[in-house]
Amino acid sequence: MSDIEEIEVRGGQGQVLDPETYRDSIGTMEQSGKRRWVFPRKPKGKYTNYRNIVSYLLLIIYFSLPFIKINGNPLLLFNVIDREFFIFGQPFYPQDFFILTLGAIASLIFIIVFTIAFGRIFCGWICPQTIFMESIFRKIEYLIEGDRNKQMKLDRQEWNSEKIWKRTLKWSVYIVISLIITHFMFMYIVGYEEVFKIVSEGPFAHPTNFIVMILLTAAFYFVFAWFREQVCTLVCPYGRLQGVLIDKDTINVFYDFKRGENRSKWRKGEDRKAAGKGDCIDCHQCVVVCPTGIDIRDGQQLECINCTACIDACDEVMEKVGLPKGLIRYASENEIEKEIPFKFTGRMKGFTVFLFLLVGFLGYLLYSRGEMEAKFIKPAGSTFFVKEGQIINTYNYTFLNKTNEKKIVTIKVIAPAHGEITYSASSKIQVDRDKISKGTINISFPEDEMKLSKQNITIGVYDMKGNLVDSYQTYFEGPFKLQF
Repeated sequence: MSDIEEIEVRGGQGQVLDPETYRDSIGTMEQSGKRRWVFPRKPKGKYTNYRNIVSYLLLIIYFSLPFIKINGNPLLLFNVIDREFFIFGQPFYPQDFFILTLGAIASLIFIIVFTIAFGRIFCGWICPQTIFMESIFRKIEYLIEGDRNKQMKLDRQEWNSEKIWKRTLKWSVYIVISLIITHFMFMYIVGYEEVFKIVSEGPFAHPTNFIVMILLTAAFYFVFAWFREQVCTLVCPYGRLQGVLIDKDTINVFYDFKRGENRSKWRKGEDRKAAGKGDCIDCHQCVVVCPTGIDIRDGQQLECINCTACIDACDEVMEKVGLPKGLIRYASENEIEKEIPFKFTGRMKGFTVFLFLLVGFLGYLLYSRGEMEAKFIKPAGSTFFVKEGQIINTYNYTFLNKTNEKKIVTIKVIAPAHGEITYSASSKIQVDRDKISKGTINISFPEDEMKLSKQNITIGVYDMKGNLVDSYQTYFEGPFKLQF
């Protein structure tokens, strides 16, 4: 088995650690607390191919979404500065923020349910950190510096011409990629047109945007060139959350210790079962390919991101030595310990039912969200005045059109129904799509009908077909009268 490598990692001072020392320590850190650099071997196999397909699809989505529009609106836009939000082409406003909050809660519950059932599949297959690291930056590193052994050799050698030009080329490409990712991220905030405008006008015309762009590019470069897997092991809160959510029924990447132990080196022609040996031939290939530097055979660990690289590496070795695949596989702890199949537990069912109810309620809110939002506010310090037997109040109105089409509306007093409206302009008010229209109206009631000094009224906004699009309850002021 000459093609099976032994584990080798670089320590804090560049030393090489022996396998047993490595296996008994944290994957990316020395016992003294110093950083241990991990050189994962390029993975290959069935799951790697599947993950590549998923990664490329997600990258295509990420780089294409800013250019997609629906009814003239961006598909996704989160402009916090100008308070413009578009989701699936539909505009959302600060007034609708409760819907977005419910959406965030639903997403969190979905992650919880998904984690309870399927562990950290999100981390290994969908997480942006993993997608960018493994599908872009790591592949660039393999292309420039070579696979694991060549990278370790380059790391140990002196700073000669080869090392200088390879590292300089790699770091330069990293900077360019980080800059591209940052520009696309900005497109999700201000739109691609604005980004193109800022770029064309140059940094001196937009110094603040330029500084923010440089800082974010530096952050991306720092994360993917140096910090790397430590984002998952030291920073990401999801890794900590999984420790609370995962139980023995959760599907995760597991090593079948019942089948694998006692582990022993491979000997051709040996009856391993008769010799009391397990199927694990202690080749360390599962460790060599791990991007976080752990040994999956030590059990479920916080650093494991379920990337499946160890599954492919182990299956490849099992196939070469003629043993069954699946020594490392997706399984639950109970499935391995008790040899019982995976089942959807009562806790999972409860979370799932709650999730569907919440998503249904969220869908209802999105569907029933009004086409227009209207407000009628009395100007600050204003009161009433009496003219020709009519008590008159002034109101400033604000109409927000939430649809993708122009609206022409008119105003009526709903209750009490005999109030009269005087417009400062036309009675037919035009509100363009995704725009706000403001104006002033006067509402009057006969003086002898006002029984209270402050009376509730409801004002309605109607489209040209007579359909009520929104209503607003406010108050109407009049002279104080003693009641006997």
